[in-house]
Formats: sequence, structure tokens, C-alpha cells
Amino acid sequence: MMDHMFKQIAATAVNIGPEVLASHWSPFRRPMDVVKAPALSVDDKRAILAAWASDFYAIDSKPALRHMPGTPEPVSIDEVRSALRELDSRYDI
Repeated sequence: MMDHMFKQIAATAVNIGPEVLASHWSPFRRPMDVVKAPALSVDDKRAILAAWASDFYAIDSKPALRHMPGTPEPVSIDEVRSALRELDSRYDI
């Protein structure tokens, strides 16, 4: 069941964009949750993390923070970038 949910989220990230992605975000509490998701391809993980890093989810008064709807709290852009670096190192990109 969870694998199917991850695949749906990834397809949404690639095909529709961050607006719709936000309504399905609940499985990922932190950026590293995306990196560790076994059912997602590297490209899907990168798409989700890129959406999370986008200015679309920046907090107006604190632009170094990103808050995806459905996540418990904002995360720093540095945490998202760290997850992207970890993804790169795991797959030698």
C-alpha cells in the first residue's frame, strides 16, 4: 500500500507540479524520508526534493525555511539540499 502511495506522489511531482503534490505529501515528514523511500526511483526522489526546495514553499517571513502542506513543521533549505547531496552520493550522480 505504501509503495503505491509513494509512486503516486512521485508521478504527481513530475507530471502535475508542486500545487497538487502538496495535497498528497503526508508520507514524507523530512527530506531524508524521500531519500530513504525504497519504492521511488532516483528521478522521482529528485523531483520531490526539487519541489520541496522550490521558492513556492518558502515561508514569506523566513525565506530560508520551506513548509510543505501536510508536513508537521518547516525545514531549512539546507536540510533539503543535504538530502539532495545524499541522494547524489548514494547513486554517484
